[in-house]
Amino acid sequence: IVDRGYKGVAVEGVKIYHPGLRRGITRGLRAMIRRRSAIEPAIGHMKADGKLDRNWLKGALGDAMHAVLCGAGHNLRMILRKLRLFYALVLIALLNRSTATVVAT
Repeated sequence: IVDRGYKGVAVEGVKIYHPGLRRGITRGLRAMIRRRSAIEPAIGHMKADGKLDRNWLKGALGDAMHAVLCGAGHNLRMILRKLRLFYALVLIALLNRSTATVVAT
């Protein structure tokens, strides 16, 4: 399964599936293509912002570890962003509550 950039590529002995194909695509392949399309933006962000562009680890195991660690860092950044938003909402709620009690007294 590849993206649309491989549309004109033909590899001997390999069947290439891309999103533009209509015939020969089973339900499972269609689901895999959709999943790949959903993951592509996350990989692009990790390459641009998450240090996935340069690998400092050696060998195939280093490549795999680097990709997993970049994914973990991306997930941690998303969790921290949501925690900051939650903290801001709690802080705003507490400030509104304290100003309401001061005005009431």
